[in-house]
Amino acid sequence: MLSSEVKKAVQERFFSKLESKVTLHFFTIEFNCMYCGEIAQLYSELAELSPLLEVEVHDFERDRDAVRCFKIDAAPCTAIVGERDFGLRFYGIPAGYEFRSFLQAIVDASRGRTGLPGELRDRARAFRKPVELKVFVTPTCPHCPSMALAAFQLAVESDMVEAKVIEASEFPQLASKYGVMAVPKTIVNDVAGFEGAASASALVEFIEATLEES
Repeated sequence: MLSSEVKKAVQERFFSKLESKVTLHFFTIEFNCMYCGEIAQLYSELAELSPLLEVEVHDFERDRDAVRCFKIDAAPCTAIVGERDFGLRFYGIPAGYEFRSFLQAIVDASRGRTGLPGELRDRARAFRKPVELKVFVTPTCPHCPSMALAAFQLAVESDMVEAKVIEASEFPQLASKYGVMAVPKTIVNDVAGFEGAASASALVEFIEATLEES
């Protein structure tokens, strides 16, 4: 799936920064999965580019222990796990504009830290209640990766945050449930949300306000 040029760019821009092992726990499903085969092939090619990247494939319907362990709600889904599980989940195929944010999440999980400013890291680590972020995206949305990346970064920096990036067209029932009319759309703890791209700082402010009201 990846050209030699893309593979070279992935190695130079992303995988050269890996510091410790990352495992992609890929949850597949046998029926009605639009891109499971393509995702498996993509991960196989990515794993060939670094000895620090491994892939484990799980059957969503049969491997119930893994489903419970990683709190997987649906398939296809990928848990990006470093030396510990930071709560990074990608539902669907990480294609198009989302490919770079997915690769950056792998790097951040490997390093156990992100490029967020220190002030934002401190505020994220100060969260005293659990935070579940759902970010709805599509591969053709140029504004979606910044929201996906911000959610993943906060999950890496804060033990209280879990980030789920969801490809809306692959999960239409979820998109309908959360009233997704445009992407990106970000939902915090299933109680508040907003449409459009926002900075990591603005996302932190929105989370803080949501937690104060809950």
